[in-house]
Amino acid sequence: MSILFEPHKIGKMEVKNRFVRSATHENLAKDSGEVTDELIKLHRTLAKGDIGLIIPGYMYIHPLGRAYRYQTGIYEDNMISGLKKLVKAIHEEGSKVAFQIAHAGMYTFSRLIGTTPAGPSGEIMNPIAIEYSKEMIENEIQETIEAFIQAAKRAVESGADAIQLHAAHGYLINQFLSPFYNRRRDKWGGSDENQFRYLKEIVVKIKKVLPSDVPLFIKLNTNDYTPNEGITPSLAAKYSKWLIEIGIDAIEISCGSGYSLFNMCRGEVPVREIVQAVPDYLKMMAEKVYQDLIGKFDIEEGYNLEAAKIIKPQIRDIPLILVGGLRTKTFMEELIKNKYTDFISMSRPFIREPFLVKSIREGKQERAACISCNRCLAAIPNDYPVQCYVKKWPEKKISTGYFQ
Repeated sequence: MSILFEPHKIGKMEVKNRFVRSATHENLAKDSGEVTDELIKLHRTLAKGDIGLIIPGYMYIHPLGRAYRYQTGIYEDNMISGLKKLVKAIHEEGSKVAFQIAHAGMYTFSRLIGTTPAGPSGEIMNPIAIEYSKEMIENEIQETIEAFIQAAKRAVESGADAIQLHAAHGYLINQFLSPFYNRRRDKWGGSDENQFRYLKEIVVKIKKVLPSDVPLFIKLNTNDYTPNEGITPSLAAKYSKWLIEIGIDAIEISCGSGYSLFNMCRGEVPVREIVQAVPDYLKMMAEKVYQDLIGKFDIEEGYNLEAAKIIKPQIRDIPLILVGGLRTKTFMEELIKNKYTDFISMSRPFIREPFLVKSIREGKQERAACISCNRCLAAIPNDYPVQCYVKKWPEKKISTGYFQ
């Protein structure tokens, strides 16, 4: 039997194989953030595909921390009933489920949340919304910490097997950790220890309310790829060491932010599909910007591997979860055999092939069919469901699109 199908534990939770469906925004929740039948159907299908651990798309913990219109929410108790149905569907097909909880911080839109997006520091440009952030004051910081704790409680009540904190891709926790986004000089910034304080408080307080059999793990940026230096692999390694000291149960490593979307999801740049979502008066400028990116982010299998080699020795026996361009069975097997990672995490391949793991296990295929065209990514600003559009892009616009 391939090592990919040997069970492995995260904390006290045993995962039946080494495959993780990395949290993927689905654009399938209600406008209120509540779970829909379509969202449940998608995850039931993924579980039928034999994925060991499924992480649904990031769930926003607070109305001001919402990133997109059809993002799943976990900010109110009345959402628990729908989340329970989601968990039940995944469990019925034999997979484990972890809820990824997140706050967008400055990476949202004022027209979505009704106010200026806030982060650790003000006057930082959000290049997606073309808006500047405002600086959080103390009571706002404390409010978001409490929102993470309450979201974790809701995840447990919903039956989730584990909880993942989203500390990557430029969202709020990442913003506090990163010297690019965090320019404070109070107890929340100014040194590595102070930048880590926000995440540390969240982890420590959540661990106090979690049952002992529910692991808490994290998605951590290893490189922000921001205009000026943010998180680097060496800083991520330092944070990783501190995280296991305060009880984190596993670390998934990733990279990129709003300044570097195609470092995060390398491959083709779908110019026409992205520009479709942009208002007419910005289309010409947007097309030039995205045309200039073509050919600069070609897919490379395991593009977070070098960071994994730096971080894994720091966390020793704590599981590392690797995402980023993983496509072939033999490459994945070597990663685990060489102890560079403990789990194989994928996003885009499962958008195209929800039964990929089952096909690999049955010997029907050795490689994911995903070609990293990134049209699935372009669906998000257009308010389309996130699915594989490699064969056909919608001919008619079914929504005003997020930038309109």
